[in-house]
Amino acid sequence: MIRICSYIILVSLVMLPSFLDAQNGKPRNGRFALTGATINTVTKGIITNGTVLIEDGKISAVGTNVAIPQGTTVLDCSGQWIYPGMINGGTRIGLLEIGQIPQASDQREKGEVVPQMKALTAVNPNSAHIPVTRVNGVTTVLAVPDGGLFPGTAALIDLHGYTSAQLYRDFEGVLLNFPVRGRRGAFDRRTDEEIKKTFEKDLAMLNDVWDKAMQFYKLDSATQGKDIDYYPEMLALLPVIQGKIPVMIEVNAAKDIQAALQWAKERKLKKVILTGVSEGWRVADEIAGAGHPVITGPVLEEPTRDYDRYDRPYANAGLMHKAGVKVALRTMSGTGNDRNLPYHAGFAAAYGLGKEEALKAVTITAAEIFGVQDKLGSIEAGKHATLLVCNGDPFETQTILKYVFINGWQMPMTSRQTELHEEFLLREPGVKK
Repeated sequence: MIRICSYIILVSLVMLPSFLDAQNGKPRNGRFALTGATINTVTKGIITNGTVLIEDGKISAVGTNVAIPQGTTVLDCSGQWIYPGMINGGTRIGLLEIGQIPQASDQREKGEVVPQMKALTAVNPNSAHIPVTRVNGVTTVLAVPDGGLFPGTAALIDLHGYTSAQLYRDFEGVLLNFPVRGRRGAFDRRTDEEIKKTFEKDLAMLNDVWDKAMQFYKLDSATQGKDIDYYPEMLALLPVIQGKIPVMIEVNAAKDIQAALQWAKERKLKKVILTGVSEGWRVADEIAGAGHPVITGPVLEEPTRDYDRYDRPYANAGLMHKAGVKVALRTMSGTGNDRNLPYHAGFAAAYGLGKEEALKAVTITAAEIFGVQDKLGSIEAGKHATLLVCNGDPFETQTILKYVFINGWQMPMTSRQTELHEEFLLREPGVKK
C-alpha cells in the first residue's frame, strides 16, 4: 500500500509541471513577425498593413516592407492594432497581495524615515496580480511602498521575470509623503488646532531630516565617502541631493501642492516628480511654472471636495496638460485593480486630455518621466519589444487583447481571472443520485 501511494505521489509530481503549463502557459521567446496590423507607433504616426519584427528581445524593424528572415514565427495580425505596452505610474503590485493578511503585505516598513527600504528587493515576482494586470496590456509598473514621511524607494518593473534584476526597468525614486495641512478623510475627527499642530510637527521633521541629509552630503563630499559612520537613511537620500535620482513628492490638496513647490524651490532640488496631485487642476499654472512632471491618479475617483463638480478627477489630467504640465497616469488601487489603467486613461481622454495625449500619458510620456524613453513607450526600431496586439481601442472595455510581448517574450494570455471564467463559463447542473 505504501509503495502504491509513493508511486502515485511520484507520478503526480512528474505530471505537475505539464499540468501547470497547460493551465497557465509559459512565456515564449524567439524571433517573431507581427504582420498585417495597423501600428500606432505613438511617436511616428500610424502605419497601416504594417509589420513589426522582433529579434533578441527588441524591435528590429517596423514598416510596410519588412524583410522577414527564415525561421521567424509569423503571427497574422490582420484586423488588429499594435500599441506600445502601457506603463502604470503607481501601483502596489508585488508588494501587496491580500490587504487583510499581514504576511501577504510587504508595502510598509516601520519608521517615519526609511528611504533605504527598496521596493525592488521586496517585490514578489510570482504575485497573482502580475498576470492579471499584463493581460490587459499593462506591461510595466512603478512599485510604490507606503508608510511615513520617507516610506522607501519606488522601482519601475516589467511584469515578467523571476528575479529583481530581471524585473528592474532602470528607474528608482525616493518617496516623500509631504505633510498634510488638512483632514485626511471623512473619518478624520481632529480639531482644527490638532490638524495645525500635526502639520507643523511633520514639516519640522521633514526640515530636520533634510538638514541632516545636506550635512551628510557636505561631509561625504569633503571626505569622498571615507571614514563616515554607516547611516543608511542619509546614504539613501544622498543620490537625491546629488541629482542622480528624483524625489517623488506625494501631495494632493492645492495648498499642500503650493507648499511642496515652495519647499522644493527653497532647497534647490534638481529632480522632482509630483505624484497624486488630485487637486492639481486648481494650481496647474503654478505646477507648470515650476517645471515638475506629474503622475496623477487614480482618475476613476470621487471629487476631493463636496462642492466640486463630479468630473473634476476625470478632468484633472487634461486641465494640467492644457496648462503645460507633463502628465502621466497611475491607478494606485492597492486592491489588484491596476489592470484598469486603460479605463482610467479613457476617462481622462473623454474629459479633456484627448485620446492622443491619454495614450501618451500611459506610454511615451510616462517613459520620459522615468527616463526610459529610449527603451519603452513607442513602437520604434531599437526599442524593447514590449507591446500589445488588440482588435480595437485599448481604452474600450469591449476590446480584446490577442498578444502581449514584454522584452520580446510572448506572454501567456491567462490569469487567475481567465481561469475562473473558463471554469464557470459552462456549468452543468449537478446530477441527483
